[in-house]
Amino acid sequence: MNLKAIAFNEYGSADKLSLMDLPVPEIGAHQVLVQSKATSINPIDWKLREGYLKQMFDWQFPIVVGWDIAGIITEVGADVTEWHVGDEVFARPDTTRQGTYAEFVAVDDHLLAHKPENVSFAEAAAVPLAGLTAWQGLFEHGELQQGQRVLIQAGAGGVGTYAIQLAKHAGAEVWTTASQKNDALLHDLGADVVVDYHDAAAMAQISNMDLVLDTIGGQSAVDAIGYLKTGGKQISITGTVPEGVRLAQAEGKHYQSIWLRPDGQQLAHLATLMAEGALRSVIAEQLPFSLASLVEAHHLSETGHTNGKIVITFD
Repeated sequence: MNLKAIAFNEYGSADKLSLMDLPVPEIGAHQVLVQSKATSINPIDWKLREGYLKQMFDWQFPIVVGWDIAGIITEVGADVTEWHVGDEVFARPDTTRQGTYAEFVAVDDHLLAHKPENVSFAEAAAVPLAGLTAWQGLFEHGELQQGQRVLIQAGAGGVGTYAIQLAKHAGAEVWTTASQKNDALLHDLGADVVVDYHDAAAMAQISNMDLVLDTIGGQSAVDAIGYLKTGGKQISITGTVPEGVRLAQAEGKHYQSIWLRPDGQQLAHLATLMAEGALRSVIAEQLPFSLASLVEAHHLSETGHTNGKIVITFD
């Protein structure tokens, strides 16, 4: 039995993506097969397609990218006990060459979470990678506490929109950087202070932060060391910036680069927050599953200027 998937047989631009017929994955004893209802786009998708991560992931072609899934379980492995055919779920699957731009996806049972009834498949599919990244950056590595002051860089992005809500829910004072046009959206999500990154004078007022969540990297990550109080932390999701490490050490501050760890229990906690209305997805674009849609979605993501997430839905 075959499925439709968007994949590529060589690294390069978005025109390397192709609609393919591939075998439906055979699931292991502790896996389930999920019929896809929605997936979403993350920067890792096009960075891997471009070949930037091929040393980290030395995979055979064809490669199906995508690591967000929301859908319905159609088959369970022999040793799966907590999940059943018909369950509506979402997940950040393990990072393999059989990603979620496909009609069916095999997912390890410990990485699944139940989709809340009051949340659509599209809204759920937007969450896993970006939401878990925000959670782990803020709390697992950043150890953000109630009453602390946190700066979330690029608050209108996929990770940023979730991070603002999570930090506010935890009782932090939430600052974020964004274009002025996103001011109302970010205040609505829970930001206390929105700083226009085009305004040098406004940026110069950022100080005394307990935590900076860096989603930009490069010079922005270096500059952000100056925003921290002594003993403060910067958590970066964009890769290590050596100058940031050096500067942090020189000033008695902490700099750490993190890589997302898929975690079904943490995702279940995010599902609870969504069910309670404390966390929502900001969806910039919702497109139907097709080659044209995936090419367009990659181009949009590469601009770095979409608000929230780009979601792909399956009929």
